[in-house]
Amino acid sequence: MTRSDLVTRLAERFAQLTQRDTEFAVKTMLDAMSDALARGHRIEIRGFGSFSINRRPPRMGRNPRSGEQVVIPEKLVPHFKPGKALREAVDAQVPGDVDPL
Repeated sequence: MTRSDLVTRLAERFAQLTQRDTEFAVKTMLDAMSDALARGHRIEIRGFGSFSINRRPPRMGRNPRSGEQVVIPEKLVPHFKPGKALREAVDAQVPGDVDPL
């Protein structure tokens, strides 16, 4: 499901909202989540899952062309951990019978 699919589904589900209002709401929510993660906060949505930041330590890598060793710097990366309800809902789905939202 893409962002535009989500906007379309929400606009269909909530007839009182226009497509533009729905798009603004989705953008605002995703921007707030991105800002929170960028500041190092953890986001928890009960029944869905949690988003947090994981630290990847620096390591040695190898340039595939020259074979030369390269230092790969430390990185902070977003991490999603699904909640129990989401894991159970996905597990209960029969393959081929997937219905997003």
